[in-house]
Parts: sequence; structure tokens; C-alpha cells
Amino acid sequence: MATTGFEARSSEKELQHERSPASKTFSAKGSEVDEAVRYTATDGADSDSLKPMYDFTHRTLKSRHIQLIGIGGTIGTALFVQIGQSLIQVLLVGLAQAIDPYTNVTELERAGLAPYSSLSQYGAAEMVTYLPISSPFIRFAGRFVDEAFGVAAGYNFFVLEAMLVPFEVVACNLIIHYWSEIIPTGGMIAMILVLYAMINIFAVKWYGEAEFWLSLGKVILIIGLISYTFVTMLGGNPIHDRYGFRFWKDPGAFGEAYGTGPLGRFVGFLVCLVQASYTISGPDYVSMAAGEAENPRVVMPRAYKKVFGRLTAFFVLGSLAVGLNVPYTSPELAAAFEQDEPGAAASPYVISMIRLRIDVLPDIVNALIFTACFSAGNSYVYCASRALLGLALEGRAPRIFTRCLKNGVPIYCVLFVLLISLISFLQVSSGTATVLRWFVSIITASQLINFAVITFTYTRFKKAWEAQGHSRDDLPYKGWYQPFLAWYAFCGCIVMILMNGFTVFIRGNWQITNFFFCYTMVGVFPVLYFGWKILKGTKIIKLTEVDLRKDVAEIEEYTQNYIPSPPG
Repeated sequence: MATTGFEARSSEKELQHERSPASKTFSAKGSEVDEAVRYTATDGADSDSLKPMYDFTHRTLKSRHIQLIGIGGTIGTALFVQIGQSLIQVLLVGLAQAIDPYTNVTELERAGLAPYSSLSQYGAAEMVTYLPISSPFIRFAGRFVDEAFGVAAGYNFFVLEAMLVPFEVVACNLIIHYWSEIIPTGGMIAMILVLYAMINIFAVKWYGEAEFWLSLGKVILIIGLISYTFVTMLGGNPIHDRYGFRFWKDPGAFGEAYGTGPLGRFVGFLVCLVQASYTISGPDYVSMAAGEAENPRVVMPRAYKKVFGRLTAFFVLGSLAVGLNVPYTSPELAAAFEQDEPGAAASPYVISMIRLRIDVLPDIVNALIFTACFSAGNSYVYCASRALLGLALEGRAPRIFTRCLKNGVPIYCVLFVLLISLISFLQVSSGTATVLRWFVSIITASQLINFAVITFTYTRFKKAWEAQGHSRDDLPYKGWYQPFLAWYAFCGCIVMILMNGFTVFIRGNWQITNFFFCYTMVGVFPVLYFGWKILKGTKIIKLTEVDLRKDVAEIEEYTQNYIPSPPG
């Protein structure tokens, strides 16, 4: 269990008693994992495997850190720059409507990890609040469904987060070149990766602190851009153009994609729906920090609720603002993406500022977009490393990845993620726009699969909880309208997974590379699942045999004995 924020009530020896498998030590001083990690045989089909007993990460993330980690990992280039690609295909009335069901169901309801009511009530993060451990939903998939399901879920999420790191690194390099081409691409990528290494290898509290301040910059940026839209649309601009909702009338509220008429507009909407599925996330990043959060049963529910409200407002209002500022027929916007324009030059907001002859603001926006992208990449390094840690703690990745420094950082996990991030250097020999499209295509399916995994895992948790004679009223927090919202989100995710690359099947649009990028993870997931199931002989766990008590006693003891650390 966490060492920070927990003060001993007796001697240090009393705090160092043995813990259950995959839990954290209460050692006040901390120790090298090489000396302290023990392994034990587990029951079941894989009884000969050895699994680590301890999680040596530290609970040092405070409430303010947790609340902004979800925003830090969610708001990046997608909301400020990449959203322009969807605008080209269909005006943001369509994108806002596409984002809305994800923010109100998939994003917020998925899996009981953040089961908020989409109407008027907030729910609670049932599973994570009940059992706030490291890499929770990855480990829950193996505990509540099937070990093979946990393996497939864990590696899918790891690939998702690991691929997002080079995506943001490439984007950061693109943004820097908005001002100058002097800095070589390779040098900029190297500097960004070194900064990620420094932030993530120091104690996790420094990661939390860095993410807190960087995320504040994102909040300022999105609020500023929404305010900018409101002021300028009413004529508060140098040319006194009171444009209002002009672009919703001319060229119209919906664009046409891959066709004309109602069918073309519907296809355009579907394209935006796929884009929204990649753009929206948040509570899963909050969940990944549960194992390193102080007093998680109090902090986590607050964090989920605040992330819900903020992201809903930011994404829905932000997407509507983009549609107000620039028409989907904008030749400047189309040229920016076709010609691989650097940085904020491809942002609909900056194109609007140029049209309205506003100086200085484009440079400020570009600078803040850079911090937003850098922060998002930083969050992905954290989440990817913790995903790998979770797999290792359950014995599904090499046990070397369980080793932590004295400050609680899983050093080999972080280094491995940074090693994967070196593929960012592909940009040196390939166009930035091309590389960004590769990453987006690969990770879109992984994101949707992750949502589906979480929702299905929650339905199993709920059924097992009730099958073993427990009432949901006994949980620390309980979500509303479950399991109906979970099943709705699950079915929606499955549909979107199949639709992810639907445009390649449109006549004259077939490209084998696009098909490969869109559906690779759709094929990899079942291969991982059935491969592990056959190799280890695992079975779907019966509801009455699901272990709902593992690690709970430790969490409850921590909560009972928790004494808040000094503010800071």
C-alpha cells in the first residue's frame, strides 16, 4: 500500500507485516524491489506460474492532481487541431452530436468505472472506488471475467497508450515548426522524450505536479477559445464582422462525404462519430491513477464527477465553437492538412483569427496547444507504464516490470514505454500528416475495444456482487441506471469498432494499408484472448467464484488509518 499519507500508529515493524498477493507494502521507508519482491504460486489452471506479491508504488497523488490527470490525458491535438479534419467532412453540428453520445454514455457510463447518469444525476465509480488498486480495469478484467480476457484487455490498453505517446511527440514537433524550421525534427523529438523521461522517473508526485500545472494551461486555452468565439461572433473583432451562425446557413449545418444528398450527409456524420470515439476519453486515465492516489475512496468519486462535467463542457462547446468559426468548405483549412502545415496553422481557431485579421493571438494559441500536446503525451507515458505494471503484477508480463525505485516509480515500465516512443523518429523520413494518420488509425480501434472491455467487466462485477449475496447499497458508491447504461455503451462500442474503417469499403476508396491500420487491433484482441486461453487452459470464472475480496482488507485498513498529509 502507499507509503505517503499514511502515518504509523505503532512501530515501523507493525507496519511491515505480510500482505496479500499483488498488494502494496506498508513499509514507511520503502525498499528496493529487487530485495523485497516475493512470488507465490496461485491456484487454478495456471497454478505453476509465479506471481509477484507486492506493488511498491506510493500513494502520493493528491486530489487536485487526480482531478486534472483526466483532463491532461484527454485534451491534446484532437480538440484543437485534428478536429479540423472532421470539419472538412461535416460541419461541427454533426461532430458535436457525434461527441455527445460518447460524453454522455461511453465516456461517462462505461463499465461502472465512471457510471454517471446522463440525465441529471452523477453516479459513482463503483469498481474503482470499491477497489482502488494499480491498473484497476486491466486487472478487474482478469479477476471478474477470465484471465485470458485480462491479458487481451491489458495488452490492448498498453498498445493504445504506448502508441499515443509518439502521436503527441510528432504533434509537438509539428507545433514547434509553426514558428521556425531551424530546430531539426530529430533534435526536437529527442528533447521531448528526454523531458518525458525526467518527469516520469522522478517521484510520481512530481509527475502529478507537472500534470496539474500543464492541465491548467489546457483549461485556460479551451475557456479562452470558447470565449473568443462568443466575442468575435458578435462583432468583437478588428473587421467588425458579426458572423454569428452564418456558416451554419452557408454552406450549411451538415457537409456531404463520399456522396451527395441525405446519404452523403449521413456518411459525413458517421465519419465524425468515429473521430469522436478517438477524441473522447478521461475517466480511464483517472482510474489508472487509483493505485497511487491518497485516500482514494474519498478522492476518486470527486475526481470522476469533476472530470465528467469539465470534459462534457469542453468537448461539446469546443466542437460547436469550431463549427461557428470556420465553414467546412474552408479552402484554407483543407490546404493546411493537405500541405502538412505546421502547428496551429491547421487549427480552425487560428484560421478564424487570420480571417478576422487578429494578430498575436495565433502565437499564443500555438504556445498553449504545445503545452496541451506535451501534457497529453506525458499522461500517456504514465498510463502506458502503469498498464504494463498491472500486467506484471498479475503475472502476465515479465516480472522485471514490477521493479520500482525507492520513490515508487516502476522504472523498467517507464523505460520500455520510452523505448517504444522512439518510433516517433519515423517522422524524420515521412510526412508529419502521414505519421499522425498512422497512429490515429491504429489506436482508434484500441480505444473502442478498451471501452467495450470496461463496460463488459462492470456487468460481470455487478452480477458477481449480487450472486454472492451482496447489495449494491453496500458499495462505497453506487451508479444509477445500471446495468442498462453499461449494456448500452457496450453495444455502441461494438458497433463503432466494426464501423471504424467503414470508409475503405466505399466504392473506389479501398486501400489495403487503411484497412490494415483500422482493423489490426480488432484481429489482435481475439488472438491474444484465445491464444492465452488455449496456452493456459483458463476458463470464464463462475459468478459465485469471482474473488471480490482480494486486496479489499488492505484498502479498508489504509482508509481507516489514513491521516491527511500536510497541504502542498
